[in-house]
Amino acid sequence: MADDLPGLDLDRLGAFLDKDVPGLVTGPLTGVVIPGGRSNLTYDVTDGETHLIVRRPPLGHVLATAHDMGREHTVIDALAPTDVPVPRVYALCQDTDVIGAPFYVMSKARGRAIRQATELDALGAERTAALVGRLIDTLADLHAVDPASVGLSEFGRPDGYLERQVRRWTKQAEASKSRELAGYHELRDYLGSHVPPHSDAAIVHGDFRLDNVLVDTTEEGADRITAVLDWEMATLGDPLSDIALSIVYQEMGRTAGAAAVSDATRAAGYPSVDEVLQRYSARSGRDVSDIGFHLALGFFKLAIITEGIHFRYTQGQTVGEGFDRMGQVTEPLIALGLEAARR
Repeated sequence: MADDLPGLDLDRLGAFLDKDVPGLVTGPLTGVVIPGGRSNLTYDVTDGETHLIVRRPPLGHVLATAHDMGREHTVIDALAPTDVPVPRVYALCQDTDVIGAPFYVMSKARGRAIRQATELDALGAERTAALVGRLIDTLADLHAVDPASVGLSEFGRPDGYLERQVRRWTKQAEASKSRELAGYHELRDYLGSHVPPHSDAAIVHGDFRLDNVLVDTTEEGADRITAVLDWEMATLGDPLSDIALSIVYQEMGRTAGAAAVSDATRAAGYPSVDEVLQRYSARSGRDVSDIGFHLALGFFKLAIITEGIHFRYTQGQTVGEGFDRMGQVTEPLIALGLEAARR
């Protein structure tokens, strides 16, 4: 019998693949949980020759819309013919009888996720600056994709996107509420009363940052971004929310306490916020001068995500390293959101 992982029965997975994607794997499967993910669970599964990536929701109860495997599968598959680098998807299973939750299976892309400043420092300041430039270009290229041209015209409702974001993340906060958080009500109320008109609609990733892409740092790879990962929050919406959230992660990595999650943005050569905005604006042609609300919303979203992870950790519903520190991050993020709101 295969050695099962938390949340993944490898024998049942193997039987599913034999039926739905015959020939993809042969023989018994083994696997590991890929560390670093803070929401959906990700596994590296192999038959000894072929490596596959399996994604499923967390083990505990969460909002269904926040962990929709079908949406992830749909957007990755749709982007395959575009300039946005994504893995190849092989199968989607919505039958919870197989492993206990919906899941999908995709190829394992070459490269690694970079989370720490030491990893970038090993590349040097010049390569770091160039790599982050490609990261921002990739986001702009995603926002340039016409949703209708890749079959995603019905993937979301861009009208009222920002209002729904505020409501959605407030609802998520209440679902994970286990303690009082300083500044939470003030930031929530600011967002509810300062929603700006949205810009043009685009495919938004919803969680775009350096450690949600894979980079091939080998000599042959030339620091190429090989895959954009973690599409669980993707939809059609305001593209400024994506670049703002990317900056939120950048500022988070430079903040005491929050840097425990990832401090890559502290590396020498990492562009400043102004440089990131200028690069994105030049590539996308979008005006980024009024970014304050989007930054505040980004900090709010990230605070709610970390608090949800903290809640699930206290309930014993998460696996992997780093979850014990997530509760320390929530209030600093709320404080940064209030700072952005007052700009």
